[in-house]
Amino acid sequence: MGLWDKVVAHQLIDIIQWVDETRDTMVWRFPRYENEIKNGAKLIVRESQVAALVAGGKLADVYQPGTYTLSTPNMPILSDLMGWKYGFESPFKAEVYFVSSKTFTDRKWGTKNPIMLRDSEFGMVRLRAFGTFSVRISDAATFLRQLAGTNSAFSLEELDQQLRDMVTARFSDVLGSSKIPALDLAGNYGQLGQYVSTRIETDFQTYGLQIVNFYVENISLPPEVEAAMDKRTSMGVIGNMAAYTQFQTANAIPDAAQNPGGLAGIGAGMAMGVNMANAMSQGLHDQQTVAPAGPPPLQKKTSYYIAMNDQQAGPFEVSALNDKVAAGSLRRETLVWTTGMPQWTAAGSVPELASLFKDAPPPLPPRG
Repeated sequence: MGLWDKVVAHQLIDIIQWVDETRDTMVWRFPRYENEIKNGAKLIVRESQVAALVAGGKLADVYQPGTYTLSTPNMPILSDLMGWKYGFESPFKAEVYFVSSKTFTDRKWGTKNPIMLRDSEFGMVRLRAFGTFSVRISDAATFLRQLAGTNSAFSLEELDQQLRDMVTARFSDVLGSSKIPALDLAGNYGQLGQYVSTRIETDFQTYGLQIVNFYVENISLPPEVEAAMDKRTSMGVIGNMAAYTQFQTANAIPDAAQNPGGLAGIGAGMAMGVNMANAMSQGLHDQQTVAPAGPPPLQKKTSYYIAMNDQQAGPFEVSALNDKVAAGSLRRETLVWTTGMPQWTAAGSVPELASLFKDAPPPLPPRG
């Protein structure tokens, strides 16, 4: 082989392939430089890749994973553009773009500013949210035309911010229209994720993209609202404030006894508390004396929990328990409990419930 033949052979490209060693490259252009592609060259497209040929600035053939011999039968669109009606023998020039079709996972999203919402319980609230989503290129031709262009390489980093803005905008729309109370949002993360995926599907298709999955990891209230909720929860746990105060005082007595004047201080404090309580009681009494008499308060109905099949059921009002007696699911020996009872007690031993069993037969005697 002569020197000229060696030079020509070296310039002709006969194998075209891409081995991706990165994690975020979406498009990579085969480095042809001034070389020409040899007629009959091998094009190797691996799994999770798509190859596209561009000639004269126009997108021609797109190849799915596989091995191809670049000739007229395997390049129908390019052959038509170049006017190769009966095949060709000489090398040709074309740009080859490899497009990654794998799923790009663990993309972060989050609200830059709080989302203003009208909540049924808290009124106007501001919510922040964050999570992850996954995306892939579903249409290589559309992606090349709309985003990648003629770049020799296009990475996910160049698109990340735009994707996050699109996802966050659609999430805000879905959250505002869902009307889910703030306290119930934690139990609806999956449903919100499905709604966002459906709403954003059309937006992604415009760029040849597909959102594979969308996850909501957290939705949080402002710190001051969370602090108020914590106080409200604490008051619910404490329950009876008077009993809690007595408990705190009893715990303080042993420590006070070890300090000079400690018990006296506690006694003075307790006396002051008693005086204040008496003054408040007197004030309330005076107000009640002066204020016109109103109707008596409605009698609060008592509700009972019952033991059914070794499990707690209820609470049920007395009228509902009457139906259970008729159905046979509540008997005299059935254990019941309500607020103020020290322990579970047989229903027949509770005065308020005893009348329910007047017409019910007694339990069968044990077998002898």
